[in-house]
Amino acid sequence: LARQRHQSTMASPAFRAASLGMSARILSTAEPCIVAMQTFLREISPPPISLAQGIVSWQPPDEAMAAARAALGESTVHSYGPDAGLPELREALANELEARGIDKSANEVMVTSGANQAYMNIVLTLMGDGDRAILFAPFYFNHAMAVQMAVGADNLVVGPSSSSDLLPDLSWLEETLEADPSIKMVTLTNPGNPTGVTLPPAMLEAASEICARTNTWLVVDNTYHHFCGGWYNGPSHTCITGDHILNVFSFSKAYGMMGWRVGYISAPSHVFPQLMKAQDTIPICPSTMSQRVALGALSAGQEWVDAKVASLQQNHDMVRAGIERALGSSAVRGGTGALYLMVELPTVGDPAGPADDMAVVEWLAREHGVCVIPGTACGLPGSVRVCFANLPPEPTRQAAERLEVGLTELAAGRGPAVSE
Repeated sequence: LARQRHQSTMASPAFRAASLGMSARILSTAEPCIVAMQTFLREISPPPISLAQGIVSWQPPDEAMAAARAALGESTVHSYGPDAGLPELREALANELEARGIDKSANEVMVTSGANQAYMNIVLTLMGDGDRAILFAPFYFNHAMAVQMAVGADNLVVGPSSSSDLLPDLSWLEETLEADPSIKMVTLTNPGNPTGVTLPPAMLEAASEICARTNTWLVVDNTYHHFCGGWYNGPSHTCITGDHILNVFSFSKAYGMMGWRVGYISAPSHVFPQLMKAQDTIPICPSTMSQRVALGALSAGQEWVDAKVASLQQNHDMVRAGIERALGSSAVRGGTGALYLMVELPTVGDPAGPADDMAVVEWLAREHGVCVIPGTACGLPGSVRVCFANLPPEPTRQAAERLEVGLTELAAGRGPAVSE
């Protein structure tokens, strides 16, 4: 019997994987937050209303769908396309970016299968063995995962942001880059995910100057560049460029094209041939069908995007008001851009410490039927990220009410962070 058990253990997939060994870098990479959330949510019935995943509720414009239908009759959509993307889409994007201040004579556009793949291309191109990269907490979890799996978790350096407005600490950045030449790359997200904060133009310029002076690459993720200014009551979006700067963009949010997976990079021309190595190895080329849809989306015009973004104010106001009634206005940070609010949970214990945000998230889902993202996944324990864009107004109102009830109970000491 003992021999049979031993043989059974040796034949198990877990034992086999351990004996074969796997990449230390992939093993050190954080678990994907959204996948973990989806797994435990499947256990809950009825399903909670989600204010979690960063998506929008609208569909792509009619022009995009018409382009998709037309492309079905083209034989080219079934073949490999140009590695860097369709020339007509690259040209359209280069022209749009030039209007935003990115010189198309000095930079080239690469279309990718979403902004995450764009960022992975960049990390693989700029980072080598022993190189380190900086993210500022709270950070976008997939940025952290990309760095971890490319160069190892020990080479991810997490910098501080101000506690009041979640802006990156540039004094710390300057001191750190001057003291540690192994740091090769700094990433800023503008507007921020998960912070919901738009960076002032002067801060971007200062970060660029610090990175240029210390021979450090600066990567700016502009996925949410349409979502700022106007009703957000914060700075408008600004692009920054230079021979040490790479910019990332996405069609996913503004155009409701999450599933079509279209992102793009604007990179200095001298970097472009090296990016092509990563591009050719990972997707070979972006989907031709998706790029046709992207061209259709662009033809809808900026007015279409502006109208969709303006429609989010109602959602934002409902969600923010509910959180503030429960926890007070000082608990809410962000809201000058993107789709998110960061919420500081009540402290617990004696002496007081951060609430267990992982436990709070599960409790909110199971007991109150509303789902948010734990701040721990973004490097900010004791907080949660709330998305106000992924539902139409009526279900958003219902979700905001549920969240308010749950957070009110939490503030009164009747939540898992207190009871445990």
